[in-house]
Amino acid sequence: MLAMVLVIDPMHAPDKMPAEPQRRLAAILAADIARYSALMGADEGATIRELRSHQAVILPMVHGFGGKIIDTAGDGILAEFGSIWNALHCAQQIQATMASRQESTAPDRRMLFRIGINQGDIFSDGSRVYGDGVNLAARLEALSPPGGICVSAAVRESLEGKINVEFVDLGEQSLKNIARPIRAYTLSETRAPAPKRTQQQIQYCAASDGVRLAYAIAGTGPKLVKAANWFNHLEYDWEMPLFRQVFSRLASDFQLLRYDARGNGLSEWDVEHISLETWVSDLHTIVESAGYQRFPLIGISQGCAVAIAYSLRYPERVTHLILYGGFAIGRLKSVKTEGERETVQAMLTLIRNVWGSDNPIARNVFTTQFMPGGSKQSIDAFNDLQRVATSAECAARYFETVANLDIRHLLPQVRHPTLVLHCREDNAIPFKLGVELAAGIPGARFIGLPGRNHILQDGDPAVEMLARAVKEFVAENPSE
Repeated sequence: MLAMVLVIDPMHAPDKMPAEPQRRLAAILAADIARYSALMGADEGATIRELRSHQAVILPMVHGFGGKIIDTAGDGILAEFGSIWNALHCAQQIQATMASRQESTAPDRRMLFRIGINQGDIFSDGSRVYGDGVNLAARLEALSPPGGICVSAAVRESLEGKINVEFVDLGEQSLKNIARPIRAYTLSETRAPAPKRTQQQIQYCAASDGVRLAYAIAGTGPKLVKAANWFNHLEYDWEMPLFRQVFSRLASDFQLLRYDARGNGLSEWDVEHISLETWVSDLHTIVESAGYQRFPLIGISQGCAVAIAYSLRYPERVTHLILYGGFAIGRLKSVKTEGERETVQAMLTLIRNVWGSDNPIARNVFTTQFMPGGSKQSIDAFNDLQRVATSAECAARYFETVANLDIRHLLPQVRHPTLVLHCREDNAIPFKLGVELAAGIPGARFIGLPGRNHILQDGDPAVEMLARAVKEFVAENPSE
């Protein structure tokens, strides 16, 4: 099996091999912080605090890409991946995240990683990982510019033509303690530029039954509409670390239209009708008010069902369907035992009784389900969102309506270019439901994303991958 190792400060690798080492082929990623000694010399206490703050974001990111942390000695990290793609994308996301986190940091205090990637043999004895594969990656790291990625010829050959970057040939390099010259390359684009924060404009319109609906437009470029899901809040979602990076990245490529569904956020809370029918009707009211005629439509979670139903009712308005974390059948429609039904009913009772309360046990029932890998900041934000997004009664009505959804019969009717994305370890909506959704739509393209969080948060590896996939999918399938 091809494995990947991420090494930060790899010189901790031991010189001795165990009596019976286990050998395997691996892709090795080595990285260190440029000018770390100088940073420590200038202000040791601040440097340690800053490093720990960055590690609190980077370590979950490694897990999100399927990596296994082996060591975190000093300022270093040692992790092993099961996929060359995951290790590469993790490296790119590290660079993008570090750049974004330090936009307001003084240049002389910024922590920039230099990363080297090699593919070769490694050895392990169950507690240590070492070998020429690790050593060469460490030497390549020294050739990388701060904030950049340097790779060996073997890695370049594996990736050439398969990723949207160019390799700059550094020629053959004589590296310390490496017997033969090694050809090295740098990636001309190692990270996506950090999106600029754009302002959103919030407007209002009235649904067919008079319910007040709020929507927001942000960004420039081609139009993109997001169907609302279970509970949203236009202002809160834009500012707090729950889908914030997703929306910001999409708004850097598109003119993004989002809205709060009836009973949620800035839209009217006291509503009589909640159903798939009214959600589709409200979406149409929103795009009509905004003057959007033709557009790609993205759905998240049960917003996927809304997007699909809308595309079938108004096929002339939709150019593309993008579906993240979706499903075709709700929990109550898919239960197989009475015990499963009782569990869903218990969740419904819990929502009615403790939604938005200060009881940490009650809150964590939902938080751990939707974002098991959430940071403390994200968990706190999600707990706050429960209070500000909707009432307990409305949340319960939404939950019950979603649990009874069944749009399986609609899937074969979809004719729009469709992209389905789903996190492989999604803790709230199982991966298999995303696979089934894609399988039911003729010609749908499917992408599995790394991570366990259903609600994506700042630093999740799936954020950048999702944004890139949406942009490329729309560009590859231009509307007539």
